[in-house]
Amino acid sequence: MASKRTIITLSEEDKQWLESYSRANQVSLAEAIRQGIRRLKDAELEKTYRTLVEGTRGIWKEGDGLEYQRELRSEWHSS
Repeated sequence: MASKRTIITLSEEDKQWLESYSRANQVSLAEAIRQGIRRLKDAELEKTYRTLVEGTRGIWKEGDGLEYQRELRSEWHSS
C-alpha cells in the first residue's frame, strides 16, 4: 500500500510526550503515530464486533443452541 505524507499540529505537551515515548520505545515519531492509529483502528473494530455480538444476544429461542449445533454437525461425520 502506498504511503501518503501528512502534516499534523500537536500541542507542545503532546509533542513532548510523543518524543519521550519514541525515545523510550526506540521508534521514530512517525512510527509511534502509525502505531497509535493502528490501535485506534483495532479498538474501533473491537467495538463494532462487540456491538454486533450484543445485538444478536437472545435471538435464538429454540432451546439449547449448543445441542442444536452438535446435532447439525454430527451430519458432517456421517458416511
